[in-house]
Amino acid sequence: MKIYESAENYLETIYILSKQQSEVRSIDVASETGFTKPSVSRAVKNLRASGHILMDAKGHLTLTPLGLQVAEQMYERHQLLSQFLIQIGVTAETALADACRIEHVISEESFAHIKSYMAKMSPETDKNSDT
Repeated sequence: MKIYESAENYLETIYILSKQQSEVRSIDVASETGFTKPSVSRAVKNLRASGHILMDAKGHLTLTPLGLQVAEQMYERHQLLSQFLIQIGVTAETALADACRIEHVISEESFAHIKSYMAKMSPETDKNSDT
C-alpha cells in the first residue's frame, strides 16, 4: 500500500525521535518538524487509522510493524542518498534537502543500484565483510 509523502515524513520523524528518546509524543513531532499541533494531530489520527502507529493512554506514539517498515525504508533512503550526493560534490545542506525529496519518488530499481554502487565505493564495507 502506497502512502503519501507527508505520512512517510511523519513516520520517519517518529522513528528518528524514538532512537533519540524513550518516549515520543505528538508535541515532540511538532517540535521536530515545525508543523502546528493541529496538523500533527490530524496526521497522527490518520496514521493510527491506517495501522502505521499506535498511541497509548499517555499519548506516547509507537510505530507498528507496518509503520516501522516504512520509516526504516525512508530513513535508509535518506541516509544513503545524502551520502551519495555529498560524495559526488553536492554541498551537505543541499544534499540533505534534496535527499528528503528524492527518497519519496525514487524507484526501487534506481535505489538498489545506487545502494550497490555506494557499497562498492565504500572501503569500510569491504573491511567489515571480512571480520
